[in-house]
Amino acid sequence: MGFLYKLERKFGKYAIPNLPLIIIITYAVGYMLHLLSKGMITDMISLNPYAILHGQVWRLITWIFIPPSEFGFFTVIMLYFYYSISKTLESTWGTFYFNLYFFMGIFFTALGAFAMYGYCEFFNPEFVSGFNAYEIIHTGEECTWIQGGSWFYCHAANMYSTYYMNMAIFLAFAATYPETTVLLMFIIPVKMKVLGIFDALYMIYLAFELSIGETPFGLFVIGASLLNFLVFFALTRKGMRKSPQMRKRQKEFKRKMREIRYERDDRRIAKHKCAICGRTSEDYPNMEFRFCSKCEGNYEFCEDHLFTHKHFKRSDMSNSTKNDKDVMGGTTPNGDKL
Repeated sequence: MGFLYKLERKFGKYAIPNLPLIIIITYAVGYMLHLLSKGMITDMISLNPYAILHGQVWRLITWIFIPPSEFGFFTVIMLYFYYSISKTLESTWGTFYFNLYFFMGIFFTALGAFAMYGYCEFFNPEFVSGFNAYEIIHTGEECTWIQGGSWFYCHAANMYSTYYMNMAIFLAFAATYPETTVLLMFIIPVKMKVLGIFDALYMIYLAFELSIGETPFGLFVIGASLLNFLVFFALTRKGMRKSPQMRKRQKEFKRKMREIRYERDDRRIAKHKCAICGRTSEDYPNMEFRFCSKCEGNYEFCEDHLFTHKHFKRSDMSNSTKNDKDVMGGTTPNGDKL
């Protein structure tokens, strides 16, 4: 955690605020592109390691625009739910740590894609070439360069989306707020730790179930998301020097202190102040204040004390100062010792 703490102090100012909203916007753009292109755009922006190594480096970033699921009525509810829990995590962890978790998810997913590519090329090249040959016969054409250049990796890349990253975000929320109760299907109250355990078991099941031929594709796709969760919480387990609740309280405290500071900065300094009662022109804007020409020194008085005050003399001020020093030195004004 010491490393992450130093990292936050050095790069925390570059963290993207309100990242959950930006994520939802990318999903919305992805849905729009998917509908307008009738799904053809997916092949051009997917996380295809074969195409990336052949010059299409934009795929390292553009794959996050691929929506986590097909668009429908429940998609809106799902996106709102993930936005809510992501916003809560951002508020609890802080902007830097949520940014770190999300971008670590992107990194580990890309790492899983290249690990899958290496596995296929070194341990299962016959299946890859056989799959490509079958698709060429079935479609009557080779996979174009813009689609990725390989039918096998083109189909495999379509399985890399933000769906499993969202599942990892849900898992992180369940680990952070295990005792929180939600309404399953809007009816059944369930604690988040129960849903988190189910989510983890389901991801593990899919990791072993999902495959393309003899390639354990799920181990690379879903394993990357689980690895992101495990690495992040392993790094922050001892380190979150502050618990999520403490970080939230400190954030609220800093917000209130900023409000107080802004109010203090906005407070105007009074131009006139009575030397007798202390009233100011800010407190009593309709009251007149004047300087007394008979007082020795710059003394200003309100209209109630301008003519009734006792005039200040420099000798009175010096005697008052001398008396204060005598008292502090242990003598009375008459010279007697205390």
